[in-house]
Amino acid sequence: MIISASRRTDIPAFYVEWFMNRIHAGFCEVQNPYNSHQVSRISLRAEDIDVIVFWTRNPKPLMPRLSELDSLGYHYYFLYTLMNNPGFLDPNMPSWEARIDTFRELAHMIGPDKVIWRYDPIVLGNDTTQDFHLQTYEKIASFLSGSTKRSIISFVDFYRKIQKRLDKIGHEGHFIERPKPETVTDIIKNLLKIAHKYGMEIYSCAEEEEYQSYGVAPSKCIDDQLIRELFNIPVTDGKDTTQRKACHCVESRDIGSYNTCLYRCVYCYATSDFDRALNNHKLHNPESSQLLGR
Repeated sequence: MIISASRRTDIPAFYVEWFMNRIHAGFCEVQNPYNSHQVSRISLRAEDIDVIVFWTRNPKPLMPRLSELDSLGYHYYFLYTLMNNPGFLDPNMPSWEARIDTFRELAHMIGPDKVIWRYDPIVLGNDTTQDFHLQTYEKIASFLSGSTKRSIISFVDFYRKIQKRLDKIGHEGHFIERPKPETVTDIIKNLLKIAHKYGMEIYSCAEEEEYQSYGVAPSKCIDDQLIRELFNIPVTDGKDTTQRKACHCVESRDIGSYNTCLYRCVYCYATSDFDRALNNHKLHNPESSQLLGR
């Protein structure tokens, strides 16, 4: 079994104590996000878990506990989102210099093949132009060279809840646009050159369009082939049917909860209400078997 920790929230940044308590308890409970009365019990015993995939923007709080996970026999790798967007898009981020340092420190601890750089989602607008993203991507890539072997990119999806937030910041003068196909193609080609310049392969995440003809393959963020290469573990290659059609990830069990992340990223898919997320975090009990609830 593969554990996803988590598409729904940033467990390494905000819920390390709860996570480690559940590791030692050997299980956690997860509410169905569409039916709170339906609760699943998920084993977290090392013998039942093939690998844990951490999704995060700040693994720093978890890093002191990684040796503990190692001693208990857990395998893991990180999907580390690192961008340098303006504050109106990412208002609660640590400084990008601190995040660069953390990325490099983590890669030094566990190896660059186990820390995957996510530069996503790409949001284009009057303050975040094509040139802005190409320059930002290259600047970050230059610092991460040697600290990662893989970069994953995507472009923002304009879901209804996100569109409302984008409209709001648009009224404040920060206009966001739906990129034209030729713009996306041009960005893809240039990002590919930059990634290769700094010794990285580049992949796209859950994009409806295929960019393989340009040398950018669709990624499996939860990747059976990568897991076999890293840990010599034969895991399922079955697509996770609970994810979007364009997602190529293999099956996993997600142990997070929506509306619990505190970063307040305008384009966030997992948080529909920032105030609700803050309240949920205040009500969170690290001794509970559930991230939310009793």
